[in-house]
Amino acid sequence: MTRVRRLALLVVLCVAVCFAAACHKNVPQQRPAPPPPPAAPAPPPPPPPPPPAPAPAPAPRPPSDEELFARKSLDELSHEMSDVYFDYNESAVRDDARPPLQKDADWLKRWTSTQITIEGHCDERGSAEYNLGLGSRRATAVRDYLVSLGVPATRVTVISKGKEQPFCSEHAESCWQQNRRGHFIVTAK
Repeated sequence: MTRVRRLALLVVLCVAVCFAAACHKNVPQQRPAPPPPPAAPAPPPPPPPPPPAPAPAPAPRPPSDEELFARKSLDELSHEMSDVYFDYNESAVRDDARPPLQKDADWLKRWTSTQITIEGHCDERGSAEYNLGLGSRRATAVRDYLVSLGVPATRVTVISKGKEQPFCSEHAESCWQQNRRGHFIVTAK
């Protein structure tokens, strides 16, 4: 009996092993953890800042008085001088003409290369011969006053226009007064 026992024991053992193997839970094999996702690529560096705006061009410097003077025509320079007005049938420089003549003299002393002509004008009353003489006296009076203010006489020429080139052609005192004048013309600079 030992054999039968052995065999039975063997069978029981086999059944137990088979039963244990059959009842045993199947534990799933642990898979290795998936590898971590690849690191996100580093964001690209920010674009460089735009280049600074170019410095504004410096404002052009204003032209000097000498440059302005050089650019002007003789006619434009003549307009910088003030006409001098006279009373009827008179050639004396009036008191109200002295400040503008002082300004003209200062301008002439500043621009020493300039030369001028002073035209003596008259209104339409009187003869042509008389008005030519009166125009000459008026132009000479203006020149003499400028010379007394320091302007060299060699830079000033006088001429009489008499009543031949009126500024105003109406027949009234308001118009005649505009024609009785010493008029400046810059002839050289």
